[in-house]
Amino acid sequence: MKQCVQYDYIIIGAGIAGFQLALEFSKDSFFSSKRIALIDKSHKTINNKTLSFWEKGEGKWDSIVVKSWNEASIYTRNKNLSLKLNPYNYKTIRALDFYNKIKIELLNLTNYTFITEEVLSIENKTKLKVKTKQNSYETKHVFDSRIPKEYYLKSNNYIKIKQHFKGWVIKTDSHIFDTNKFTMMDYRMKDGEQTTFTYVLPFSKNKALIEFTYFTKNLVEQNTYDQFIENYISDHLKIKNYEIIETETGIIPMTNFPFEKYSEKNITKIGTAGGWVKGSTGYSFKHTEKKVASIIFNIKNGLDYSKFLFIKKYKFYDKIFLKVLNDENGKGEWIFEQLYSKNSIRTILKFLDEETSVLEELKIMKSLFSFAFIKAFFKTLKS
Repeated sequence: MKQCVQYDYIIIGAGIAGFQLALEFSKDSFFSSKRIALIDKSHKTINNKTLSFWEKGEGKWDSIVVKSWNEASIYTRNKNLSLKLNPYNYKTIRALDFYNKIKIELLNLTNYTFITEEVLSIENKTKLKVKTKQNSYETKHVFDSRIPKEYYLKSNNYIKIKQHFKGWVIKTDSHIFDTNKFTMMDYRMKDGEQTTFTYVLPFSKNKALIEFTYFTKNLVEQNTYDQFIENYISDHLKIKNYEIIETETGIIPMTNFPFEKYSEKNITKIGTAGGWVKGSTGYSFKHTEKKVASIIFNIKNGLDYSKFLFIKKYKFYDKIFLKVLNDENGKGEWIFEQLYSKNSIRTILKFLDEETSVLEELKIMKSLFSFAFIKAFFKTLKS
């Protein structure tokens, strides 16, 4: 093994969380003298996902935004909802553009090192060491995006729903799509009585992402997603001739598993491994921005790096929602129909961003009032 190289901070995983953290370090003069390493087994040269989020006005990622919308549609078997998103815009970026933007900004900085190796372990004894197959690196603090193995144990009692999906980016021969509006959720085509929906992002009049999504405990075969996407394109979009130019798949945990408890004094879990994915929805991109800002504040003020990362009441709300989906998975369509038809889109997005007042939260809870939620509420109180 080669000589042990030393860094002030090591970030394990050059994904959404790792890259956002590294970027924000680079923009703050407090860290300009710190040696920072990013370790990932991948070079990040493939567009492996689409990243979408909402925000007000201009944002830091606008230079790589592929498309934005200020209007959305939700279809259920009972209602068609058209939602004006003002003052928000829903924006989409390609993961590869995100990776490239950050690599370009960091590569010329002398205090940053990119290491393409697979991390095997972290040794936290007299010295903090990150060990890979090839080398060992010493550091003062590790930011670790690897999910703890305890999450995968079947013996724990946490709710574990998977948001899993497959998407096709298709190109059509003629102008088909309305580029002013995207489809947030379309429940008209379902896989049995499970919570499943189709998501459509029209990038241009003849190109769009069509994605079929599940909120369920179990996964399905790849050809199951394909069949639903194919049926949606023919039956609902009425498209006969098209070319599949790109595909993407993903699995996002929707869970109340306490990822944050696996951080230690000198090791901070980040991203999904840190509990940064919102349990009830799987949203994470803008939440990651907030967590990163909190971490930087904590470092500069000599606080525990993980302090102020979570608001307890939203963890409680997420757990109620997850409990309903866990016990009565088919309720998903009804939940989102009630949520979006009885509340303003502004209030809902504030709620999902964890920025609502108590009065706004009570209004949302009232809109979801049902026996299923009452049961879930009292079960959550007891747990």
